[in-house]
Amino acid sequence: MFSRSTHITLLERLGGGDPSPHGEGVDHDAWRAFHERYGDLIRGFARLRGVQPADCDDLVQDVMVSLSKVMRSGFVYDPGKGTFRSYLKTTVVHAIARRARQNRPAMGLEACEPPATRASAGGSDDGDDAWEQQWRQHHTRLAMKTIEAEFNATDLEAFQRYALLQHDAAAVARDLRVSVDSVYQAKSRILRRLSKVIAQQVSEEG
Repeated sequence: MFSRSTHITLLERLGGGDPSPHGEGVDHDAWRAFHERYGDLIRGFARLRGVQPADCDDLVQDVMVSLSKVMRSGFVYDPGKGTFRSYLKTTVVHAIARRARQNRPAMGLEACEPPATRASAGGSDDGDDAWEQQWRQHHTRLAMKTIEAEFNATDLEAFQRYALLQHDAAAVARDLRVSVDSVYQAKSRILRRLSKVIAQQVSEEG
C-alpha cells in the first residue's frame, strides 16, 4: 500500500537531474515508477481527448518531462491548495494542447485541438467526467494488484468469471470444482476488500 507522501515524493524525485534525452542525474527508477503507476491513466484520458493511440506513449513522456522541469524550478506541491488528482489532470491537459500545437504549427490553436478540448474552451466539456472515469479505473487497477496478492487463484478466477464476466454461477462452480456458495462468497469477499483498498488509495493520494 502507498503512503500519503508516495506521490509527492515521486514528483520530487522526477525533478532530479536533467530531463533531456541525454541528461545526467536523472532518477530512472522514479521515472519508471511514475510510468508504471500513471501511464495507463494518462493514455486512457488522452485517447478520450482525441489523441491518437500511437502518440499516447510520447504524451506520457511529455507529462513526465513537464513535471520534472516544474520540480526543478523550485515548485513545491501543496495538498492544501488542491488534490493531486486535479494537479495531474491539469498537467496532462496542458501536455495534450502543447502536442496539438506542435503537430499543426500552421493552424490556429482552436483548429488543432482535439474536439473534446475545443468543447472545453466553450465551457461545455472541461474533461472532468473523462478524467474521473480514468481515475476510477486507475485506482481499480492498483487495487486489483493488492487483491491478486491476497486471494487464492480459485477465488480470483471465480470473481473474474462470475462478477466481472457475468458467467452463470453454477457453471463457474462446476468448472472450478467448488460449490456455488463458494462462488458467491468469493465475489462478496473480494468486492468488500476491493472497496476498502480503493477507498484507502483515494484517501492517501487525493
